[in-house]
Amino acid sequence: MNVLSLFDGMSCGRIALSRAGIKVDNYYASELDKYAIKVTQANWPDTVQLGDVTRWREWDIDWSSIDLLIGGSPCQGFSFAGKQLAFDDPRSKLFFVYIDILNHIRTVNPDVKFLLENVKMKQEYLDVISEHLDVKPVFINSALVSAQNRQRWYWANWEFEEPVEISAPLSEVLETGIVDRDKAYALTARYYKSGNGNVNRYANKSSDQLIFELHGLSDTCIAKFKRYGVKFITNNSEKSKVLTAGDYGKLGKYGNYLQSLECEASVRKLTPTEYERLQTVPYNYTHHVSNTQRYKMLGNGWTVDVIVHIFKSLQPEVSFLC
Repeated sequence: MNVLSLFDGMSCGRIALSRAGIKVDNYYASELDKYAIKVTQANWPDTVQLGDVTRWREWDIDWSSIDLLIGGSPCQGFSFAGKQLAFDDPRSKLFFVYIDILNHIRTVNPDVKFLLENVKMKQEYLDVISEHLDVKPVFINSALVSAQNRQRWYWANWEFEEPVEISAPLSEVLETGIVDRDKAYALTARYYKSGNGNVNRYANKSSDQLIFELHGLSDTCIAKFKRYGVKFITNNSEKSKVLTAGDYGKLGKYGNYLQSLECEASVRKLTPTEYERLQTVPYNYTHHVSNTQRYKMLGNGWTVDVIVHIFKSLQPEVSFLC
């Protein structure tokens, strides 16, 4: 199978194809981030990097040979966590570049398969994307396969359904003794000076995901926090919202309560290894770059096992594509 991946990032699609048992003959990737490209080439050195997606007409490839087009076009304009600029956001306009490329491939290969991923968004934006692709999307929360809540829409021109939920306890994600071993991941009490203080600024950095580690909480303390929707991990069998943006603000807004609670309290950010586990990415797949870049690309990437599930539904059709 020949695959063209737009907005490829660190090639989560290539991981998923391999895990789904689908043989890749040629994998073409369009990506600009030099760190994501470095990770891709370290893991998949045969990847053909094409560069800027807006210059696709200059690419020297056999368009008729492309069997599968995949991508998750930039979503900042659509996301409920963002400003909801939608198609007025230049990043979200890149969706139409995906459409242009898909339509071009169809002129020389009408049987091409495609997969597009994007965030939870307003219905009006969802309808625009569905109309252009002429398929209805499937809504999948990564919580079905991973210890996180990550809600996404997936459009494809083959049939697939939500995966059956599997057990994905947080205990399979968290490393032990992180704060004792590496203080760089710990946020101390000085971050709780006020509801809008340091912790709020820290928590709203898109690349820094946080997790509560609270000990000795009374029922009264727990009730206070839960009243404001703050997520508590009281045992390692619970799922965590560590990859959603909504809890960040709550952490900053109500974090000052920690000063008055009679309990030992600490907050730490996740390690890159824990990020990889949440995104079901192979261990140390991203270790070729700095932790800052690892956080960024993992946060922007796909939950691989969701894509594996979708690709497994494509398997019966692969034989005539290859």
